[in-house]
Amino acid sequence: MKEQVKIPTSKIQRAASFAGTGAKIGGNYLKYYIKKAVNPDLTRDELNEDNAGDVYETLSKLKGSALKVAQMLSMDKNILPSAYQNKFQMAQYSAPPLSYPLVLKTFQKELSKSPLEVFDSFSKSAMNAASIGQVHKASIGNKEYAVKVQYPGIADSVSSDLKLVKPLAVRLLNLKGTDIDKYFKEVEIKLLEETDYQLELKRSIEISEACKSIKGVKFPKYYPEFSSGRILTMDWMEGVPLTVFINQCDDQSIKDKIGQAIWDFYIYQIFELRKVHADPHPGNFIIGDDQQLGVIDFGCVKEIEPAFHEAYFKLLDQSTISDEVVFSKSLYALDFLLKEDDAKTVGLLRSNFAEMLSLLGKPFNSVRFDFSDDAYFKKIYELGESFSSNPELKHINGARGPQDALYINRTCFGLYSILNLLKARINTEGVKPYMMGQGFSMA
Repeated sequence: MKEQVKIPTSKIQRAASFAGTGAKIGGNYLKYYIKKAVNPDLTRDELNEDNAGDVYETLSKLKGSALKVAQMLSMDKNILPSAYQNKFQMAQYSAPPLSYPLVLKTFQKELSKSPLEVFDSFSKSAMNAASIGQVHKASIGNKEYAVKVQYPGIADSVSSDLKLVKPLAVRLLNLKGTDIDKYFKEVEIKLLEETDYQLELKRSIEISEACKSIKGVKFPKYYPEFSSGRILTMDWMEGVPLTVFINQCDDQSIKDKIGQAIWDFYIYQIFELRKVHADPHPGNFIIGDDQQLGVIDFGCVKEIEPAFHEAYFKLLDQSTISDEVVFSKSLYALDFLLKEDDAKTVGLLRSNFAEMLSLLGKPFNSVRFDFSDDAYFKKIYELGESFSSNPELKHINGARGPQDALYINRTCFGLYSILNLLKARINTEGVKPYMMGQGFSMA
C-alpha cells in the first residue's frame, strides 16, 4: 500500500478536503441521473460504490476522528449500504500508512530520540495502520515490541473534524442537528481520550491485569519507559487478525472456544469492572497459534456510572420488560420516555422498546446462545428498519436515550457482530448472577 508523506492538519486544509469530496459526490449523482434517464431500471449500486470510494479516499487521507466515525458507522449493518460498509471497514486495520520521516519526527518530538536510539531495530514501514495511529515492529536484543505511533495533528483536529462530519451523520441517521448534540459530545470526549496514549497506557495496564484470569484471553505487557502521549509500546504478539482467522479456521469448536472467551471478557468488564473496552471490532483482536484471544488495543474505554449501569442493564432483563410498571419507570429514568410525552406516544414507544429490548436481551436471558443464527440478526435489522420507516415514530420528537448509552450500545452490537462472524455457540448463563449483583467465579 502506498504510504502518505503528509496529513492535512489545518482546519482550512481539512475543510477543503471535505468540500472537494462533496463536489465529487455531486458529479457522481449527475452521472447516475444521466444514466438513469437512459436506463430507468438502473440501480443505485454503482452510485454507492463511487460515492463510498470517494468518501473513504478522503477520510483515509485525513485519518483521525473523521475516519474513526466512518469505522464506527461500518459496524452497524442497518445504517449504511454495503458499499459503504465494505469501504469503511478498511479503517479498522488497513488505512494508508504514513511514511517513515513523519514517524521519525513524532519520535524526536515525543522522546527526543530517533527510533533507532530507543530500539535496536525498528521497521520503517508500518505493520498495520488504522484511524488514529499505526504500528511498527521493534526489538531490543531478542525482545520484540509493537510500537504504536499516533498520526501528527490528529489530537488537535478532533473537535473541528466532528463539526465537518456532523452534517453527514445527520443525513445518514435522519435526525435533526440538535437531536444528536449530546451524542456528538460523547463521541468527542471518547476520541480525545483515544488520542491520549498516556491514558491508554494506564487503562491497558489496569484492565489487562484485572482480566488476566479469564480463560482463553491474553494481553501484551506495556512499557511506560518507551511510551509517551503520542507513542505507546507493548509486547509484540504473534498471530493473525480475527477476521483472517475466521476465514482460515474450519473447526467450529475452536471458534466456539474463542467466542466464549470474548463473551466472558466483555461480561466481566461490564458487570465487574464497570469499565469496558468499547471498540469491539475485529481489528483489535488477534489469534495466536495457541488459539487464544489476544486483546491489543484499549484506546476506547467506557467507564460506566453506577446509576446508569443499574437502569440500563435492568432493561435487558426479561422480568423487567414483563412488568409494565417497572419497565415504564426504567424507560423514564433513561430518557427513552419523556415527561412531556402524551399517552399515545408513551404507548407506542413502550411497545416498540419492549419488542426491541426483548430481542436484544435474548443472550442475557439464555443459558446457551447460538450466535450463528442469522435469522436472529436478520430480525434485529428488520426491526430497526421498520422503526426508522414507521411514520408515527418519525413524528416523535428527538433522539431518545442518554449519551452514556451510545458507547454501551456500540459495545453490545459490536460484541454480537463478532460472535456472529465466529458463528459461536456459547454459554451465557454466567451473566445472570452478574445482573442480580452476585458475580461469579471465572475458574
